[in-house]
Amino acid sequence: MWLGSQQLLSRLDIADVSVLSSRIPVQETVRDLGVVIDNRLTLSDHVAPVCRSGYYQLRQLRPAVRCSSDDATKTLVQAFIASRLDFCNALFYGITDELISRLQSVQNAVARLVTSTRGSNHISLVLRQLHWLPVRQRVVFKVATLVYQSLSGHAPGYLVNDCQLVTYIRVRQLRSADT
Repeated sequence: MWLGSQQLLSRLDIADVSVLSSRIPVQETVRDLGVVIDNRLTLSDHVAPVCRSGYYQLRQLRPAVRCSSDDATKTLVQAFIASRLDFCNALFYGITDELISRLQSVQNAVARLVTSTRGSNHISLVLRQLHWLPVRQRVVFKVATLVYQSLSGHAPGYLVNDCQLVTYIRVRQLRSADT
């Protein structure tokens, strides 16, 4: 896979790469540990199947929810849909608002199903009632949790070694500062 901007990738004219005696074709997307990575690192090819599977599971759960208790419904939703939204969601840090809104629409549909809320009601109140963070805040929370665990030494070694607290002894002054 070649990584780069759309302009840079359009200038490349390499269809395969020689490795020893084999020819390996260049791919536009690859799957690693269940995450689909595209050659521009936009994660759009990962968000689409996450949303598709979330809506599919939502359609499958709808009949079961009608005859389930609230606690059973929340458990089903967590097991089948919320876990898909949360899987590797730290990678979503910095993705476009469009992709976040697609993921948010899945979460909104799930929240409406769990609470039997109509589409005309504002979703923020429903999410607050369920004690669910919106997707963007879930991503920020996950990253903050990983950083905290890394700094306190309670994370895997590869994260602890790569995440270190930086303190500045001398603060650099701006040229416009008068002190």
